[in-house]
Amino acid sequence: MEAPSPPESGTPTEPRWRRIVLKLSGEALGCDGPDSIDPQTLSDLAREIAGIRRDFDIDIALVIGGGNIWRGMSGADGGMDRAQSDYMGMLATVINALAFQDALEREGQSTRVMTAIDMAQVAEPYIRRRAVRHLEKGRIVIFAGGTGNPFFTTDTAAALRAAEIEADVVLKGTHSGIDGVYTADPRLDSDAVKYDEVSFLEVLSNELAVMDSAAIAVCKDNRTPIVVFDVMTPGNLRSLVEGRSVGTLVR
Repeated sequence: MEAPSPPESGTPTEPRWRRIVLKLSGEALGCDGPDSIDPQTLSDLAREIAGIRRDFDIDIALVIGGGNIWRGMSGADGGMDRAQSDYMGMLATVINALAFQDALEREGQSTRVMTAIDMAQVAEPYIRRRAVRHLEKGRIVIFAGGTGNPFFTTDTAAALRAAEIEADVVLKGTHSGIDGVYTADPRLDSDAVKYDEVSFLEVLSNELAVMDSAAIAVCKDNRTPIVVFDVMTPGNLRSLVEGRSVGTLVR
């Protein structure tokens, strides 16, 4: 499941991967106003994702965080019981998933939301075989509710679901203007250098800001590469699927 090298020139006739898991943070959907979900950002992302699904006929699954609404660690830092706070964060991911489902379906793309926490009135329960079948039928599957357990992030949920559905790659979309993995935070250190490619062991040993260590370990054990890239730059996701060099490859 290692990523192939990008083509030397031109647009490839075949996509780089056949099945991807795209991980988005909840903050990527937010805005500076009073609302936690920016309709224009949501629409722009949905349009690009639906277009890639249509043009390349690849399987796409999404995992979306809930940090624009509630972050478990924030509640715990304020004195709330950590497990309770994490469950609230899982519910926040369901809100984002339903919003994304609506945006994708307005683009004409069939979707299914599957949750790790049972809530039959709004989404299907996560069942691995059913998720794979949805993908095979051309539906985009949105995994919500994290892993269904406190103390695990949506990064870990993305890595776990990628392993379960045998995805070729996890695409970790950033939203803060950072376009990959650096030796240090480039917003704080002007000498920070971007990696074009880095190993799982380097990420873990150097504590590089990619995904949490549990997610990295799951991807490492299952040989699922990760690409960290700026998802907010229009065209970046399409360029990745076409096989161009964007962001940082972790494998």
